[in-house]
Amino acid sequence: MNIFIGSDHAGFKTKQFILNNSNTISTSFKINFIDIGTNTEDKCDYPDYAIKLITLLKKQLPYKKTSEQKNFGILICGTGMGMCMVANRFKKIRAVVCKSVEDAKMSREHNNANVLCIGARTTDKSTIIEIIKTFIETKYEGGRHDVRINKF
Repeated sequence: MNIFIGSDHAGFKTKQFILNNSNTISTSFKINFIDIGTNTEDKCDYPDYAIKLITLLKKQLPYKKTSEQKNFGILICGTGMGMCMVANRFKKIRAVVCKSVEDAKMSREHNNANVLCIGARTTDKSTIIEIIKTFIETKYEGGRHDVRINKF
């Protein structure tokens, strides 16, 4: 499983925290984190990193929106909202801001989300690890949800 991870300056420390704790995220999958930047706390523009991540991730997504996800993206900015807005402008992308484990679970089960957006300034770091675990380990339910997803 590849997880592309990117942030702007506001999310840089949180991204580093995630990468430094990546060994605690899953025992079910071998995860390869691919860090696409930023690599400093110097001011930068979040759309640049969202676009870069989405461009890389789209090359590895399944053809059908309702197929099983094997690769994901994680985008981090101050609130997660800016990154989410940029990411959702692209076909095949279903980005969500998750502030709780329940958000992560439902976004995967019902929406087959493939990009997790996190607010570095609005979400506790210990919760972030649990959100990521839940996001990548939760399977899409399909069935009645396929009709809705295929309308995207």
